[in-house]
Amino acid sequence: MATGINTFRHTRRQALALIGAATAGMALPFGGQAMAATKELRIGWQKNGVLALAKSQGALEKRFADRGIKVSWSEFTSGPPLLEALGAGALDFGPTGDVPPLFAQAARGNLVYVGTYRGSSEGSAILVRKDSPIEKIEDLKGKKLAFKRGSSAHNVAVKVLRKGGLQPSDVTLVDLAPPDAAAAFKNGSIDAWSIWDPYTAIAEADPQTRVLTTADGILDTWSYFLGNGDFAAANGELIVEVIDELKKVGGAAQANFDETVKAIASITGVPEDITKVVLSRKGADLGAVATVSDDAVKYQQALADEFYDLKIIPRKLDVGDIVWRPKAS
Repeated sequence: MATGINTFRHTRRQALALIGAATAGMALPFGGQAMAATKELRIGWQKNGVLALAKSQGALEKRFADRGIKVSWSEFTSGPPLLEALGAGALDFGPTGDVPPLFAQAARGNLVYVGTYRGSSEGSAILVRKDSPIEKIEDLKGKKLAFKRGSSAHNVAVKVLRKGGLQPSDVTLVDLAPPDAAAAFKNGSIDAWSIWDPYTAIAEADPQTRVLTTADGILDTWSYFLGNGDFAAANGELIVEVIDELKKVGGAAQANFDETVKAIASITGVPEDITKVVLSRKGADLGAVATVSDDAVKYQQALADEFYDLKIIPRKLDVGDIVWRPKAS
């Protein structure tokens, strides 16, 4: 179980370091005039999905080489610290699940939704130990449930608890980044863990782990690409090209499944058999990359309203306020 999990180690500390490095070189205060067309594309990434595959292939580097645009990469274990760096101008582009953008918008981060991608709801799950007395969702009452606050696993936890007739207040919520939650889960200091792939698949491979429930049939799985607001305003054509290239990489990957498994396993450090499980789940499609649709905004707005009503986020949001749309050609 530790083989893949131990490769996922960057956290909020890295976000703060990136923010410090970026702000030290800023000539204008944050939120000022949009930057000129860039010569560097700074990407935050997590070790999964089409962006990881594009990194391993050097796809974006090749696409922009003739224009002298450098591509640099910073790795994160989850969406919240990535978006913190993005909103503060330390990054230009990055992926996240559905919940992190809500916290970022509530904190008035300077970022915009620029694209979407879809995953499998089966890859998000609530895990318990094999010998746990927790047999059904209702049994979570009074137990310690861990997840990274503000991540997509937060949404899964809320929705799963609701299905079992519970509220977040009915359990002890433990805020842990995935590597820390993995360790706590293994040593028994938490009772249950809400998590996403590939962590789900890594944990499932341990015979001491049991899946209480997946998110399949409980919620849709929308994930997003976000851009720094100033960057997107000044580099719209580049954003369109990034989305286009990722769609091409994902489409080719779906058509060459075995080689894709090997490539992603190589960059993530997750064994090929586990990577194959992740990529074979129902609804998994690396080519499902697009600009932001009305359906994606509708889903995200409903989630924002729900989290406000539950007092998880501090203010009411209009998701449409930070949706970037490509200009019609």
